[in-house]
Amino acid sequence: MNRFPSLRTKLAGFSVAICVTLAGMLSGAAPLPAAVNQRPPNIVFFLADDLGRQDLGAYGSTFYETPHLDRLAREGAKFTDAYAACPVCSPTRASILSGQWPQRSGITDYIGAPQPKDWKRNTKLLPAAYTDRLALDSPTLAKSLKAAGYATFFAGKWHLGPEGWWPENQGFDHNLGGIDRGGPYGGDKYFSPYGNPRLADGPPGEHLPDRLATEAAKFIAVNRDRPFFAYFPFYSVHTPLMARPDLKKKYEEKRARLGLTEKWGREGERDVRLTQEHAVYAGMVEAMDLAVGKVLAQLDALGLAENTIVIFTSDNGGLSTSEGWPTSNLPLRGGKGWMYEGGIREPLLVRWPGTVPPGSVLAAPVTSPDFFPTLLEAAGAKPAPGQILDGLSLVPVLRGGAAPDRAIFWQYPHYGNQGGAPAAAVRRGPWKLIHWFEDDRFELYNVVADLAEATDLAAREPARVAALRSELAAWQRTVGAKFPATNPAYDVTKPNGRASIRPGSPESNAQKAKQKK
Repeated sequence: MNRFPSLRTKLAGFSVAICVTLAGMLSGAAPLPAAVNQRPPNIVFFLADDLGRQDLGAYGSTFYETPHLDRLAREGAKFTDAYAACPVCSPTRASILSGQWPQRSGITDYIGAPQPKDWKRNTKLLPAAYTDRLALDSPTLAKSLKAAGYATFFAGKWHLGPEGWWPENQGFDHNLGGIDRGGPYGGDKYFSPYGNPRLADGPPGEHLPDRLATEAAKFIAVNRDRPFFAYFPFYSVHTPLMARPDLKKKYEEKRARLGLTEKWGREGERDVRLTQEHAVYAGMVEAMDLAVGKVLAQLDALGLAENTIVIFTSDNGGLSTSEGWPTSNLPLRGGKGWMYEGGIREPLLVRWPGTVPPGSVLAAPVTSPDFFPTLLEAAGAKPAPGQILDGLSLVPVLRGGAAPDRAIFWQYPHYGNQGGAPAAAVRRGPWKLIHWFEDDRFELYNVVADLAEATDLAAREPARVAALRSELAAWQRTVGAKFPATNPAYDVTKPNGRASIRPGSPESNAQKAKQKK
């Protein structure tokens, strides 16, 4: 199926428009209303959960199959240096909706993580306190677009506060599935019944990503005659690791056919997966891709594709050091919960016909707070009076302009579940400095020449370290960044609270054997 109308169709429509316009002028009739492609662009925003940059075919995966997303890359722009605002989910999600660094909203950890007063793990530091909901008076992207005349729709994962702080309270006209949970933990999880108070159950066995795509497609059909903002933050591919049986079987057979086996490395005190061959995870990735395809097909069927901006990205890196260890982020180091590139560098695809040349590959470093000002500019909308926006509009970059001259910052004063430690970081140009708070240690990498962050250049580049430290410290003061504190209960003789044993590992097998004796 052709995605866009043929040249003949376009010319025919143009000729009809000219004739009708001339007829109206000669008869003295009122001017015709603006054509559909002259109204503000529609916006469809897909946000994957825990999807690594390397998990798409467009970024090099040969095991996972993502034909719809790969096509999106061919028809628009693929960013090579796109970043999440945080290595875990809730802070990044808040940054997309607010256009601010997580440190301004106070949502610096995934909502539901233990606060300092409840901390039980044996770690050197106590994590900082964090805000557990997106403030109701926060100017959100949905509120701004709604004020500009857009119909607004939400389908998927929210995880930005308790009931009363859900999507319908933050500018969305419709909310399908957005609640306080960080994953699909009710009912039969990824299959109906869902046990979700904002998503009616479907037929038994209905698959969640497909259901959400169906709801998004319905919304687009109902609102085809006005500008719309459809925000689709997937639950996929977050745990629990569950795939459709047919897709699981497909990838088990593919793994066997390709002769792929598990390979493991180490990142700190954690095993890290080095190969993409997890059949269940692959099935989850493909189901997500199919859901994207269903929404794109609706845009095609309704003739809306040419006046719709489509964005696809993820909220943090792929899960490679914990909770099933389902994917590999190589050549990126680490994964979700880590300040290395595997934890924060994301896939980012943007299709905007007439603005973004098809097949563009853009190397500008960008970050999730940039989406808010970008989409406001595209929609001709304005921020709320007095609103602080930390991101920059990417419209000039999408049109082929130079990358903005600015630094990108991170501050994660927490211990996640994936083995990473509290840290901050800054990237300017090709240089990235990481400050590990536990031992007040700095690492410096040239992430353009050394994507794998294999060579720490801090000792060789003291002047550069000092300059980046100063820039990071100034930013921390500006945004009111919080820091972890010394943990008075830390016992150096006990196991480190960051360690974890992977099921099936030699250590795990030895432990099981010992327990049997």
